[in-house]
Amino acid sequence: MPSLIPDVLPPGTFAGREQPVLPVASGLRVRPWEPKDAPAVFAAFQDPLMHQWHARAADSEDEVRGWIEEWRTSWTGERHAFWAVADAESDEIAGRVALRCVALEDGAAEIAYWTVPAARGRGVAPIAVTALSRWALHDIGFHRIELLHATGNEASCRVADKTGFALEGTKRSALLHQDGWHDMHLHARVRADAAPPPGYGESMPG
Repeated sequence: MPSLIPDVLPPGTFAGREQPVLPVASGLRVRPWEPKDAPAVFAAFQDPLMHQWHARAADSEDEVRGWIEEWRTSWTGERHAFWAVADAESDEIAGRVALRCVALEDGAAEIAYWTVPAARGRGVAPIAVTALSRWALHDIGFHRIELLHATGNEASCRVADKTGFALEGTKRSALLHQDGWHDMHLHARVRADAAPPPGYGESMPG
């Protein structure tokens, strides 16, 4: 049955190009993951705060190497895309930013992120979210990017506010964590929203 509505983005939007390094003017690099990042990711997932807001735990560096291989190959699958956030000089891992649940035909995706304990309070998450949302909406042509977080995760709510993701509502009892079901705040940006300037976010706290 033919569709009456054309795809917003065609197949091959990701797979037809190399995964880019996203430009930021802040002493950070937002780059594809590399196998050498496994020890840093394993260390990040030993943090109790990661366990509070994420569903996965890491038992070994070998397990994390498998994750990184999945993150690297997901680009050509065009359903998810993952970037490392690293120090521009030392290449030390500061966090992760990703597009999940990508639907090219609808021009839609969900943005997700985390930061390592040593990077918190330096504006790393807002910088990375700004870079990825600018690239997705204004360079590639996505129509809508959503950002969801547990209502109790106030730090993620601040990131959403700082990066222009408007709060649209609350999804009740929407995600199961270790401590039970959580209500989720739904934030979003659409392409019609003004793009932040290229240096936006570089001096943001939080």
